[in-house]
Amino acid sequence: MVSVTISSAHPTPLAKELPITIGLPDKTLDNATIGDVKAAVTQKFPKFDASRQKITLKGDRKALSDETTLRAAALTDSGELTVKDLGPQIRWRTVFIWEYAGPLFIHTFFYYFPNLFYGGPVQHSLLQRYVYVMTISHFLKREYETLFVHRFSNGTMPLFGLFRNCAHYWILAGVSLAYAVYGPAYATTSPYIRGTIRSNPTFLWSCIAVWIFAEISNYRTHAILRDLRPAGTKERRIPYGYGFNLVSCPNYFFELIGWATISVMTGSYAAHAFLIAATYIQTKWAIKKHRQYKKEFGDKYPKNRKVIFPFVF
Repeated sequence: MVSVTISSAHPTPLAKELPITIGLPDKTLDNATIGDVKAAVTQKFPKFDASRQKITLKGDRKALSDETTLRAAALTDSGELTVKDLGPQIRWRTVFIWEYAGPLFIHTFFYYFPNLFYGGPVQHSLLQRYVYVMTISHFLKREYETLFVHRFSNGTMPLFGLFRNCAHYWILAGVSLAYAVYGPAYATTSPYIRGTIRSNPTFLWSCIAVWIFAEISNYRTHAILRDLRPAGTKERRIPYGYGFNLVSCPNYFFELIGWATISVMTGSYAAHAFLIAATYIQTKWAIKKHRQYKKEFGDKYPKNRKVIFPFVF
């Protein structure tokens, strides 16, 4: 049996009796993990869920992953670990569902109830109809992927992060884009639409074709990532195939193509703003993932593979 002393980084009402010493029966330093320690803490303090716990070595601030063994953490028998309460948590799957639900409802309200937002009816142009269908289809696809495709390496995130993440989609991709695109400025009789390229079926269908390609490609890359990780594990492998032979994060690249298409299609300041924000955020994510791949797989990771934009970056 291995015994470990658990102290608290900060006092928490969920575990007032800390520090305590817990025992891990039938475990050794080689097979006892941080996940086992968290489970033991939760058993002692039922309200202190494992998802709220950040375990570190005493005097260190770096979190230890659940899979790390006590031996790998350089902990000796009767050693000491520190636990920090991360606060209320929410599952990542739930976060994604809420993120994408916002634009679905927001676009629907702006499109079908223009009197509430523009002071009168709007005779929707072909452009507005297409953009509405494209936007709703995109976020329905994201909801489907969240429920049936994605496998999350991290189970939860702090609850306050839900509001930050939702704000990005609900405000920029939701209210801002919907208000700009479904109003009188883009209506059938608007001079911005009537007799311009934005009323030309060839232009509109060309944009739709590019958008469909981007959406299908984005889904295909998500399916490849799902198949790399067996269900119930956090195993990571090098992705290959569609898009991945060129960049580390083709899923981000294809999503940006989809939003760039809507931006070109509408010429809307709101679409441009969302595209810029999405490009900045997803490029940051892609850089982080690219570095993780290179650090984890070393020389095995393809050296010529770019980060997010093929042949460029």
